Amino acid sequence: MSDTATPDNTLTQPAHASVARPSKRDIDATLNARLAALQAPKLRDEYGEQGAFLYIEDFLPRDYTERLIAAVRDVMPAVNRNYLPGHKAGGSVSRHTLDKLAPFIADLYRSEALIKWLETITGDKLQLSPEDDPHAYALYFYTRPGDHIGWHYDTSYYEGRRYTLLLGVIDDSSCALEYELHTRTPEIPDQPGSVQYPPGAFVLFDGDKLRHRVTPLGENEMRVSLTFEYVTNPNMRPFQRFISNMKDSIAYFGFRQVFRRKGGKNGPA
Repeated sequence: MSDTATPDNTLTQPAHASVARPSKRDIDATLNARLAALQAPKLRDEYGEQGAFLYIEDFLPRDYTERLIAAVRDVMPAVNRNYLPGHKAGGSVSRHTLDKLAPFIADLYRSEALIKWLETITGDKLQLSPEDDPHAYALYFYTRPGDHIGWHYDTSYYEGRRYTLLLGVIDDSSCALEYELHTRTPEIPDQPGSVQYPPGAFVLFDGDKLRHRVTPLGENEMRVSLTFEYVTNPNMRPFQRFISNMKDSIAYFGFRQVFRRKGGKNGPA
């Protein structure tokens, strides 16, 4: 079940409406400067040791985090609320809506500097998700008490691997991203973990390898995160596409967003 509704909490952070949207060249330059300060070899090793999982608490430049917070305010009237008994409750805004209301997010997603750095960490050649994939970049809202998502994998219906990048935007909450590492590696014991990633924080993982959930939102709390999805092969078989489209329609964005373009190839479980 889903309905379009404005979240119950009031967003009070300052907006970036009066600041010019940076060019793609500016975004790459800013990210290159930030990423150069990170120890990529060490982080790549950490990512591999954790079975394709990496957390960085202070990742985005402060200015870019503020722009994402402003984008949340801009898209709040377009949030699509969803409820699946026993599994999830919350709201979502797809890439199609973000393209219209928050184009900075699309520019950030396509940054060559970011993609090249992610390739260094993952060891894979990454591609953008197809243009008709509503999960390519999306905002996820936890705004009502009890909003959560249960244990799951970000199952890839593409023929290759799909990587999930989470960016913290707003976290005035007690929610935690709980996860289990190495669940797909029988010779290594499962390793539980938990992070409560603040604005500007970064989480990267292979969607088919990390079992994870977000714990329920409490009273008078709000949590918003941004997800980027990158793939190694953008092809999807027709039956897989049908399953993916139905999941996206019911669990995330609604039928109108998912089927707005013929032949959608959509996102995570």
